[in-house]
Amino acid sequence: MKRDILLLTVIGPDHPGLTAALCEALAKHDANVLDIGQSSIHEQVNLGMLLETAAGDAGAVMKDLLLVAHHHGVKLSFSPVDSAHYEAWVSAQGRPRYIVTLLGRKLSAANIAHVADVAARHGLNIDGISRLSGRFSLEADEPERRACIEFSIRGSGADEDRLREDLLSLTQDDEVDLAFQADDLYRRNRRLIVFDMDSTLIKCEVMDELAKRAGVGEQVAAITESAMRGEIDFNQSFEKRLGTLNGLDESVLKDIADTLPIMDGADRLIGTLKRLGYHVAILSGGFSYFADVLKQRWGLDHVSANQLDIVDSKLTGKVKGEIVNGEVKARRLQEIAAELGIGLEQTIAVGDGANDLPMLKLAGLGVAFHAKPVVQANARHAISTLGLDGILYLLGIRDREIA
Repeated sequence: MKRDILLLTVIGPDHPGLTAALCEALAKHDANVLDIGQSSIHEQVNLGMLLETAAGDAGAVMKDLLLVAHHHGVKLSFSPVDSAHYEAWVSAQGRPRYIVTLLGRKLSAANIAHVADVAARHGLNIDGISRLSGRFSLEADEPERRACIEFSIRGSGADEDRLREDLLSLTQDDEVDLAFQADDLYRRNRRLIVFDMDSTLIKCEVMDELAKRAGVGEQVAAITESAMRGEIDFNQSFEKRLGTLNGLDESVLKDIADTLPIMDGADRLIGTLKRLGYHVAILSGGFSYFADVLKQRWGLDHVSANQLDIVDSKLTGKVKGEIVNGEVKARRLQEIAAELGIGLEQTIAVGDGANDLPMLKLAGLGVAFHAKPVVQANARHAISTLGLDGILYLLGIRDREIA
């Protein structure tokens, strides 16, 4: 039997009972809902429904809907849809879909325009835009406020590498972060997250703090910065820096461990992911003495870090076992994923230094966090404007979902 297709759009004040009343009116005419979408902004509703009705019944359907609209104080518009146009729309549903996440302390119309322009230049259509961050006051002083918008875009034939490059180039001029991901099953099913420790989970480099206590702070800090920028071999720089600590008293370790400065957003991020059942690990080129303190703080599942060699309560300037460098971190990520029986697509890695790049590239979601320029340039995702909890937005988690 021939059927008509009708696009219904509803706008007006949002209130309980509106959607129920409209659908009850449609049910009287045995109408089918082919597609539906609704959003509400500042107590104003925008509802769209694609309807299939019996041939010749569209007039009666519209009449009943207009009566409902008058009663509820909303406005309706109707557009007939050609069946050929509808079938073409249905055939497009298999096109690749991507998620673009825009983050910052505050987002402007220009920020959104730049993202939309890049999508248009690549022949992609924006299917949906959602706010993930909570509302914030314009009058209250909220220096740590967060703003995040998620775009769902779709289309065929896009050069993904060029698209990612064009999107990330926006962060050079706009004070925002951008993440670009395929909208697939893996994005919604991550199970393992691994962190670097120094300058990622904590706001310091422990080696530098130890060096200050040993009176070789400036010497070691210079070597550390060069290593993190990828200018010198990590193992050689590590051994050279550690050697300057020979003879340092073990009591210094506890003094530093008791006052570790926790990175902004770390408690919120790890607490949320643990509640969601994530396996959480530290893979660090730092020291296990301090990583174990964080393991106890958050109830982490695993730690891989360097074990200091201590003799007669003094550091010897050496470590026990192999040095945990970039290759070891990447290997350990693979091993933990295999132990959990999950694919690397389901893993997240977070770090800031050059020795984190191997695991960042290996993980399904690799995030360079407040990272050195060489790391940002080579990582697929970067966060520089928000705290660690900004990673929750990359997973599609809304502020209102986190109590």
